[in-house]
Amino acid sequence: MNEIIREIEAEQLKENVSDFNVGDTVKVYGKIKEGNRERIQVFEGTVLKIQGGSSRATFTVRKVSNGVGVEKTWPLHSPNVEKVEVVRRGKVRRAKLNYLRNRIGKKAKVKEVVR
Repeated sequence: MNEIIREIEAEQLKENVSDFNVGDTVKVYGKIKEGNRERIQVFEGTVLKIQGGSSRATFTVRKVSNGVGVEKTWPLHSPNVEKVEVVRRGKVRRAKLNYLRNRIGKKAKVKEVVR
């Protein structure tokens, strides 16, 4: 039974997944269905956490919109995620940045990696 599940999950994996880490600022191009039309909406924010593995992997992106914090969790290999584009690389020392939820303004910034 496990082999069958692994084969089905392997078929659903995307081949061109962009390389990003926690703390990076990313643009997520997500497909949105409205009636019979389909469009792409961009969600730009900081990656708070990356969870799971293989086809169940998800990542959470947080942005502040009109003074209100908005978080969205996206499945990494979902067909509704068109692409993930890295805007800035962040320098962090943690796997999950939950502490950013309590910060406002400049305190909520993540240092940028200088390469």
